[in-house]
Amino acid sequence: MQTGRLYIVATPIGNLGDITRRAVEVLKRVDLIAAEDTRHTAGLLSHLGIDTRTLSFHEHNEHQRSLQLVGLLLAGQDIALVSDAGTPLICDPGYRIVCACRERGVDVIPLPGASAVITALSASGLPTDRFLFEGFLPRTQEKRLKRLQQLSDFPSTLVFYESTHRILHCLEDMLSLFGDDRRVVVARELTKQYETMLDQPLGQLLQTMAADTNQQRGEFVVMVAACENPAMEKGAVERVLQALAGEMPPNQAAKIAARISGRPKRELYQLLLKLK
Repeated sequence: MQTGRLYIVATPIGNLGDITRRAVEVLKRVDLIAAEDTRHTAGLLSHLGIDTRTLSFHEHNEHQRSLQLVGLLLAGQDIALVSDAGTPLICDPGYRIVCACRERGVDVIPLPGASAVITALSASGLPTDRFLFEGFLPRTQEKRLKRLQQLSDFPSTLVFYESTHRILHCLEDMLSLFGDDRRVVVARELTKQYETMLDQPLGQLLQTMAADTNQQRGEFVVMVAACENPAMEKGAVERVLQALAGEMPPNQAAKIAARISGRPKRELYQLLLKLK
């Protein structure tokens, strides 16, 4: 018996007109659509006049569903995998089922289409010959600052996803490490009605967004220009130390800054006393 095929189908990130003709054809003729959120996907399918059966496939059931779906593929069924928006597996579930299909000789066929990171980069005006896509930064400030410290002197464009609830916190932490003048482009609600792209030095950008609550709503792609002067690393550590010291006692600030930077706590505590 011939095995089925797994199609990785990119769907629009906002504007429903961005679906490809090939994607529509595949979604119509497969036996099953594995969707991150079946309710969300139902709206797209209704718009396209597609009545293919759907099954939930998300981060909480990915392991169990992968086994189930591979069984169906081995039985000869064709399956399309879609996320809520954009290209599946880019900060979305799907890795396990693709690996399982590869291991069992099931064909995995990608259908190109919308991707927020590529869409944002194409209009950012930042260098795109080399970039680092980091996805979402950690939720807690300590871990977020530690990761940003590791990336502070990266010599190419940095790209992040961020949510409504953390966008200002993210930019504030970037400011403490990257400084006022680092160029940042924030793309918001791409392809949707309220799409905006702000391109300003980081200090000015944070003020702009903090003053306008509308600019704090939606889904964000944050793009940071490459570090032009890696020698500024010591200055970045000092800014982190000062930012933390404004929120907590010096000893605790030095302890957290040491975790973030990898530098000795005693050294940072003494540095903080000098800065004060």
